[in-house]
Amino acid sequence: MKMVGAVSGAVLLQACAQRTTSFEEVSKTLAVTNTPVPPPTAAGATSTPFPPAQPSATPTTGLSPTPAPQQAAVAFVKTQNRAEGVTRAMDILEYRPARGARLFLKPNFNSADPAPGSTHPEVLQALTGQLSTLGAGRLTVGDRSGMGDTRAVMRQLGVLGMAAELEFDTLVFDDLQDIDWELLQLEGGHWARGFALPRPVLAADGIIQACCLKTHRYGGHFTLSLKNSVGLAAKYVPGEGYNYMGELHNSPHQRRMIAEINAAYQPELVVLDGVEAFTDGGPARGRKVDTQVILASTDRVALDAVGVAILRLHGTTPAVTRGSIFEQEQIARAVELGLGVASPKDIEIRTDDPDSAAYAVQVQELLLNT
Repeated sequence: MKMVGAVSGAVLLQACAQRTTSFEEVSKTLAVTNTPVPPPTAAGATSTPFPPAQPSATPTTGLSPTPAPQQAAVAFVKTQNRAEGVTRAMDILEYRPARGARLFLKPNFNSADPAPGSTHPEVLQALTGQLSTLGAGRLTVGDRSGMGDTRAVMRQLGVLGMAAELEFDTLVFDDLQDIDWELLQLEGGHWARGFALPRPVLAADGIIQACCLKTHRYGGHFTLSLKNSVGLAAKYVPGEGYNYMGELHNSPHQRRMIAEINAAYQPELVVLDGVEAFTDGGPARGRKVDTQVILASTDRVALDAVGVAILRLHGTTPAVTRGSIFEQEQIARAVELGLGVASPKDIEIRTDDPDSAAYAVQVQELLLNT
């Protein structure tokens, strides 16, 4: 376990003039390529929720597994102060964006429920502020809510007002047109006709994730960084009438399909807010526990494995407790696809103070021995 120098202070956020951002402005900012999505060739594309479908003969973009990384670092900060924890975790990883980079930030706005049901405003403030301080270009924050109207969710969480104050752009996926979605098909994947991701997101210079620590009672078992990527994928592509999320949530391969969405991109950074967690229930409401941790990594497998170990440490569901952590289907499928480290022995947990180190030792023991 590596100890690194402590970081002082939270980010000072500057209040700025209000600005209304249209999708056209965001498209220009993120250099969208408006190439029409070829229509799916599968039969049965109707307006019914779950039309029969076969894999597309000509997916727009093919994905294939990649070689797995040899080792990954996870920054581990024991704290109840989200802003300080985010800053310290980023510093432990020595993360620095490319100067002027146009970054897309994917939070958890699945619903308007308070953290850990959704990304805490302090996490969003700290991340956007720190990225700006480190020299990133103008940021875009966007999502698709699974349990409500996305714009209404973002308004209720105060995100639209925060965007004007802190000068970042917002992108509501519900507003996207058919040409704004990229249909992707994974070689050997479990999606019948692939899945669609927003072209503005794929056109960004980098993708940052802000996820939560919680269980998922609708079949995902847990929702950390891998599951957070589901919010990037379309429920419907306008004009198709096919319910991609209906397929996901009714499939016996749901947890494998969650992992497969992640094959479409490599995040620059993932920050997990575990100051509070749902150890049962979720994703919107559940049994809340003060788990007092902020994690950060560039490796989704490593981060999710550490997150599952934390859930186990605090007592969680039989589904999350069963078997070894790397046998959990989301993680196992992600390893098959080369999305992260292949073993808990390849994870280096980094801390910057004795309290964090002592907490991390308990988590590491669960990680290695279960």
